[in-house]
Amino acid sequence: MNYSLLITILAILLAVWYAWRYYKLRRNINHFAAQARAKNTSTNIKELENLSSSVSSILSAFNLQLSTSDAERARLATVLDQITDGVLIADAQGLIQFANPAAGRLFQTSTPLHHSITEVIRHHQLVEAWRRCQKTRELQTESVEVPSRHQYLQLIVIPDRHASGSLLLVQDLTRVRRLETVRRDFVSNLSHELRTPLASLKALTETLQDGALDDPPAARRFIDQIQIETDALTQMATELLELSRIESGRLSLDLKPVSAFELLNSASERMQLQAERAGLSLRVECADDLPKVNIDSQRLEQVLVNLIHNAVKFTKPGGEVILEAETGNREVRFAVRDTGVGIPADDVPRIFERFYRVDKSRAGSGTGLGLSIAKHIVEAHQGKIWAESVEGRGSAFFFSIPTV
Repeated sequence: MNYSLLITILAILLAVWYAWRYYKLRRNINHFAAQARAKNTSTNIKELENLSSSVSSILSAFNLQLSTSDAERARLATVLDQITDGVLIADAQGLIQFANPAAGRLFQTSTPLHHSITEVIRHHQLVEAWRRCQKTRELQTESVEVPSRHQYLQLIVIPDRHASGSLLLVQDLTRVRRLETVRRDFVSNLSHELRTPLASLKALTETLQDGALDDPPAARRFIDQIQIETDALTQMATELLELSRIESGRLSLDLKPVSAFELLNSASERMQLQAERAGLSLRVECADDLPKVNIDSQRLEQVLVNLIHNAVKFTKPGGEVILEAETGNREVRFAVRDTGVGIPADDVPRIFERFYRVDKSRAGSGTGLGLSIAKHIVEAHQGKIWAESVEGRGSAFFFSIPTV
């Protein structure tokens, strides 16, 4: 009987001890959880030290990964916002789930999200490229010209290997195509300009070789013509080198304050004899108290001489060429006016292009580079140059230079 009672008492004591241990462990776990939520996972509880250290390491690693992920996401967002290429992400049904600002600008839409690719792109060739990508699950490229917007676009469609959607990269190649056109036109124009004097030199040389040398008067005329053609080629080479130096940013300016009156008079004196030989009146109309301009006088006089030379060349005898200058909004505006044949309205915007000539009214000698050089020189002085003309009633060339 006493033995049974002893076992019962021991059992009760053991149950109480386990209950107390359970209660203590549960209380400590709750206390640790509260500390973890407060981001203070340190503890003096011996039984939970290893668990505390493990949880702290996991939390630190997780926070580091989260911080790294946020930084990468921010960098990617910045790149996508600033990149000039349009980026679109579409799902399997063709609904746009992401679009960067450049895509909205290229396709002229402010709300591309959740619209279909057809609605946003609005060009059947580009839409067909996306459909081919969806069908074949292979990269597709398509280039199109959009005449209504004067754009040349290239679309690259990349399939999403993990989902059924696609990534669309849109590039604006308008400027690249324009530069290619300028380069092609330059080569074509240069070849054309060289062909004429070279053909003339060849013909003159062959004529001399075929017996013209035995006729001194004729030989003299041919040699004089060869010299003229050689001078034309030399001038062209010189102006091409000058233009190349200017466009590459290697033009050095010796800037000094100069009065507009002195500049116009200097250019007028250089061209006065040529104007008189052409039967033209060349005069200066400019007040001598205009503000000074900070310029390279030699370079700007070159601009004026070029403009006067063109005016003299395309004005009939009895006409006049007038050099003017007047002050404006913190600038001095120069003008060279003539009473010549004028320029057709459609050609006026292009006359400052290299080798450009107005065939109907401006057929004559010259390299076609003078106005282009003049434009670059004026712009190097932080100025601007333009022309106004009425066909048959004369032309006026203007350029403005900031005052000192």
